[in-house]
Amino acid sequence: MSRKPKQKAHIEFTLNGETAEVAFAPHKTLLEVLREDLNLTGTKHGCELGECGTCTVLVDRKPILSCLMLGLDVEGREVTTVEGMNEGAQLHPLQETFADTGAAQCGYCTPGFLLVAKELLTKNPNPTREEIKEALSGNLCRCTGYIKIYEAVELAAAKMRGESVELPKESVYGYE
Repeated sequence: MSRKPKQKAHIEFTLNGETAEVAFAPHKTLLEVLREDLNLTGTKHGCELGECGTCTVLVDRKPILSCLMLGLDVEGREVTTVEGMNEGAQLHPLQETFADTGAAQCGYCTPGFLLVAKELLTKNPNPTREEIKEALSGNLCRCTGYIKIYEAVELAAAKMRGESVELPKESVYGYE
C-alpha cells in the first residue's frame, strides 16, 4: 500500500523587511514555521496556549501570539520578529536599554516584551508608566519583577525622542 506524500503549503510574505518564501506542513503555527522552517529561534515557545506572550511577533505592525496563528495566515503580510528589530548593525533602543538596565535576566520572555514595547512606542512615543504596564500586561516574566522592564521601556522612549539618557547610579537599576 503506497502512501500519498504529504502536501506542503507554499507562501510568500515580508519577514523582517525582506521577501520570504517558505514551504511547510499546513497545520503548523506561525511559531513553528519561524523556528523550524526559517531557523529564526528568537521567537520562543512558551505556554503554546496564548497566555504568556513569549511567542509574540508583529504581524502588520500589531502584536500577535504566533502560537495561536497558523503559518498560512501570514501569506502576503508583514511579519517582524526580534531578529528584525535592529537597524543595520545598530541595536534598537529597546534592545539597548533592556541590556543596559538588566531588564532581561534569563531572557526567555524578552523577545515578546521587546516587540510589544516596540509597537507601543510606535503608537505612543511618550507613554506613562501605567500605559506601559497596560501594553505589556499580556507578557509574563518569571525573573525580573517587571520594574526593570518598565524602566527600560521608559528609557528607550526617551532615547527615541532624542532626549539625553543616562543610567542613574542609584540602585533602582541595580547599579551603584
